[in-house]
Amino acid sequence: MQVERKLMFPEGRKLRIMQVSDVQDMHFIRPAAFKMLDAAYDRVKPDIIVFTGDNILGNHIDEFRFDKFRVKSKKAVAKNIKKALTYVLEPVEKRQIPFCMIYGNHDDKNLLSKEEQAEFYKEYSCFFGLSDPDEGLDCDTCNVPIYDSAGEKVIFNLWLLDSAGKDDGNGDPYQYVTPQTVEWYKKTSSKLREENGGKPVPSLMFQHVPVIQTKELFIECDPRDPDAVKFPSGDGLFYKLDLFKARGYAGEYPDTCSEDFGQLEAIREQGDVCAFVFGHDHSNSFEAEIGGVKIIQTPGASFRCYGTRESRGVRVFEIDEADPGNVSNYELGYFDLFGSTAKSEFDYFMSADEFDKKRLVSIGSAAAGAGILLGGKIIKNLIKGRKRK
Repeated sequence: MQVERKLMFPEGRKLRIMQVSDVQDMHFIRPAAFKMLDAAYDRVKPDIIVFTGDNILGNHIDEFRFDKFRVKSKKAVAKNIKKALTYVLEPVEKRQIPFCMIYGNHDDKNLLSKEEQAEFYKEYSCFFGLSDPDEGLDCDTCNVPIYDSAGEKVIFNLWLLDSAGKDDGNGDPYQYVTPQTVEWYKKTSSKLREENGGKPVPSLMFQHVPVIQTKELFIECDPRDPDAVKFPSGDGLFYKLDLFKARGYAGEYPDTCSEDFGQLEAIREQGDVCAFVFGHDHSNSFEAEIGGVKIIQTPGASFRCYGTRESRGVRVFEIDEADPGNVSNYELGYFDLFGSTAKSEFDYFMSADEFDKKRLVSIGSAAAGAGILLGGKIIKNLIKGRKRK
């Protein structure tokens, strides 16, 4: 059961918040992703974990083990979702780390609504978040206050905004933050400022899908440029991250919200968001400033879906109680955690999506080789048997 709790800064050290985005796995998992997350939790020892969407691969959650059949009933899909979430959430619950979440575009692509899926999250004692149903928001849109180490005053805040829409069965759900959500943010931010003696409460804002303005950080380039990424429309254009505007790397052109209802303007007006943080684009990791707002793009943790050696990992934020408006962060990847050893390379190969075809070839070759050896042994034994006769 979800327990009401007060989140507080730890005494004597910085608050550590870990962002885990796009785990995007199923009820039969790619083990390397979860070994990576376990190692990250144990190394960082985060005070809070924020799952920023695509927590499951919802549009495949009804598949059986070998992707040949699909379950039809809502009950069966619910069972698969619950099992998939168990792999994601039990390691966190076991360590008693408080966590919250938002949905991504994949989470809602199945027979269960966001509200129905939220019931699975609420079974964990370390889970917090979710909106007040009376607000008329998506259930995962909420704010999470963090108190000082004495538990007396709110000195930091987390904004969790749904950007994934609802799946009505007619293709991809819309991807934008609703006007109602933007107004709710402005109203709630103003209330927090008033309670804080007229000063904005420093905060981080998380949502799954990047804002439209993220595209301003990309410039057209020659396809032979080593940093070039293909424009998704298929018209032969290539772009790259403009390193005069952003710091980091990009392995894909940004897939952004489809509409904008003044979110960046609202953030500038309120003046409380230290960084606006996204997931969704698995191969991108960068920081920049757009219109006076700092944005951070975090790569994905998934091994079942696309990614690269460079990009699979998590992001860690550190905040000092004495100066909560000064937020630092760093990325922690798979090979940062395990190094490039024979075992880590093998585990990566056996789980990463980009090696699916090579694994099949390798397994097929190994099976064929084993068959030849076994067949040769059988024939040899038959010959020996005939000779004995």
